[in-house]
Amino acid sequence: MERKKFLIVTAGGMGTRMGGSVPKQFIELEGKPILRLTIERFLQAEPDLQIITVLPEAHVATWRQYCIKADFTCPQRLVKGGFTRFHSVQNALAYVPDGALVAVHDGVRPLLSIDKIREMFAKAQSVPALIPVMPVTDTLKVLEKRADGTLAATGEPIDRSRIFGAQTPQIFYSEALKEAYTQGFDTLFTDDASVAERYKIPLTFILGERYNLKITTPEDLVLAKAILQMPDQGRA
Repeated sequence: MERKKFLIVTAGGMGTRMGGSVPKQFIELEGKPILRLTIERFLQAEPDLQIITVLPEAHVATWRQYCIKADFTCPQRLVKGGFTRFHSVQNALAYVPDGALVAVHDGVRPLLSIDKIREMFAKAQSVPALIPVMPVTDTLKVLEKRADGTLAATGEPIDRSRIFGAQTPQIFYSEALKEAYTQGFDTLFTDDASVAERYKIPLTFILGERYNLKITTPEDLVLAKAILQMPDQGRA
């Protein structure tokens, strides 16, 4: 029996690296807030998704008013963000039942293709944790900071062929992720995969997409606009 699908959209941050007075998830791209573009992309792929949107407490009313004014009638449960991303996801998981699939996705990643979303949800039906990754293409250096603030090489070699960057959505059996989130917070929990891995949940990896950009800085916003203006490459 196919598991029902839930999506937790993490948009609880204030986006300080973007600058300005508007959190990055509410900045407009192609005439719509980035957060809306992200949610719409998932609903285009999986219309029956149940959406849980995590927002900064100070902006819950702002988003609700926007949805009414803009006639964005997507049914969604709004959840207040926590002290960290870990606590925000923990808050949202309280509204996800056991026996479902739950995807956790950054609210500022609006460019993932519909095909990839569908592919991931289909594969996630048969594995407890599915994580999209991309190979790292830059040459990597291990450096240490000196007392005078300069950086020095440690001489530690890195095999780049073994290094991958994790993306979202990360999709889990809901009961497994909920159990993993009963652990105490650790600063090493930088994504849901790290929480699940600590709890000994086996991870399955899938190749992500180069255009699945997390919009964090003004430069990212410029790049995202350029990508959206490119000829269709399966993103819609």
